[in-house]
Amino acid sequence: MSDSSEGAAEGRGRGSDPARSALIVIDMINTYEHEDAELLVPSVEQVVPVLTELIGRAREADIPVIYVNDNFGLWRSHHGELLDAALSQPHAHLIEPIRPDDRSLFVMKARHSVFFETPLSYLLWSLDVGHVVLTGQVTEQCVLYSALDAHIRHLDVTVPKDAVASIHPNLASAALEMMGRNMGARIITAKETEFTPREE
Repeated sequence: MSDSSEGAAEGRGRGSDPARSALIVIDMINTYEHEDAELLVPSVEQVVPVLTELIGRAREADIPVIYVNDNFGLWRSHHGELLDAALSQPHAHLIEPIRPDDRSLFVMKARHSVFFETPLSYLLWSLDVGHVVLTGQVTEQCVLYSALDAHIRHLDVTVPKDAVASIHPNLASAALEMMGRNMGARIITAKETEFTPREE
């Protein structure tokens, strides 16, 4: 097995270009019918305008925008059905501004980390991505665990702190500190997050 094949097989970012980024949008296609949703929604309402602008800038720079979303235990569903379900619920105004477009990539997950038992590692390797910008929800859960899994795969990590939503602000603050301190993540604002246009 070649070195590059081995890196892909083991899900590491080794050999990928650290200057090549992908924007990861975590669990934002959501019906908000789950436990703790009433605590989460106010934070999401603050995040959506920031994330909308960030997604727009990524698309303008031709940066891959990858939605990684919980399947909520609906094993026969696909991303279109999840999107339709979310848009049919009372919180559709939180989905519409950040909905995937025709160029967006979509990965389904079943657990907290975007990497656990998903093809995301291989997808990032195939795109030659060495830097991930993690956004979405929930800061102290899925974003935190995803940052750890990205770190151990030798990927550079940025977390725009105003583009991630939380249930418990105190735990979110601690999670951001852990990501910065223990995982080498850059904790900055969305406006400080820069996307270098991809070269042909």
